[in-house]
Amino acid sequence: MDINALLDFALVATNGGLGKASRASGRSKATLSRRISDLEEQLGVRLIERSARGLKLTEAGELLMARTEGPINEVAEAMTATRDGLSKPRGRLRVASPVLFSQLAMGRIAAEFCAAHPEVTLEVMAEDRMVDLVEEQIDVAIRVNPSPVSGLVGRCFAKDRLVVVAAPAIPVPPPGVAKAVPSVVFSTFKPTHWTLDGGRLVLEPIPRITLSSFLMIRDAAVAGAGAALIPQSIAGEQLARGELVQWGTISNVEVALWVLHTSRRLPAPKVRAFVDFMCKRYPEQVLALQG
Repeated sequence: MDINALLDFALVATNGGLGKASRASGRSKATLSRRISDLEEQLGVRLIERSARGLKLTEAGELLMARTEGPINEVAEAMTATRDGLSKPRGRLRVASPVLFSQLAMGRIAAEFCAAHPEVTLEVMAEDRMVDLVEEQIDVAIRVNPSPVSGLVGRCFAKDRLVVVAAPAIPVPPPGVAKAVPSVVFSTFKPTHWTLDGGRLVLEPIPRITLSSFLMIRDAAVAGAGAALIPQSIAGEQLARGELVQWGTISNVEVALWVLHTSRRLPAPKVRAFVDFMCKRYPEQVLALQG
């Protein structure tokens, strides 16, 4: 059996059509179609049904894909690793990162990573949505508290905490039953209580201003608009200068940042290099952002 024909079949099946497979691989649709036809001829079965609405795997095609997808991926990755060099990161690396982390950290990270790996071209997309790494041809994603069932693997490189802060002029409520406090809240805010330091202080936030960015919320808090719940990593400078006072830390909530890639036994050298770089950049896993 022609291994190249099998690779092309997997490419078309994974991308859901000849057009997407052609754009993903840079190979012509005619070549991909011919390879699949050759494979069907060798096996004596039809693998893909062709219609005006696109392509669909037959039962035989689904069986072949299920049985060969893992080995085929390993073969393709091994060939890529051999071509690119077993330890030399090179080529284009596409990274999806949350908007806030991108704005405050990814510019410096990108510059430092490319200086360390001059044969890598880095493309960073600031996205808060859950990007599909395979469908959108993204190599690495940085995510906050990712779902364990996402099908991705990687490492936690930094941790953060959620804290309630306010300008010094706003008095800190005394401990006890829930205290209503004027607050600046995120756009997804729903009525709730902020329980701080294991129950030492319980607050009932009363929204005065609703904003869609933690940076805007922080700046509004500095201006005295009310208490605010924000990541501690973006308030370090304001706390140090006395522009904000930290009232407490949200109990039992950990914010973990992970660098993730598709579940593969042989990740590309550029992917391994980026994962290692992110973990070494935050050796104590303490996140501190400037902005």
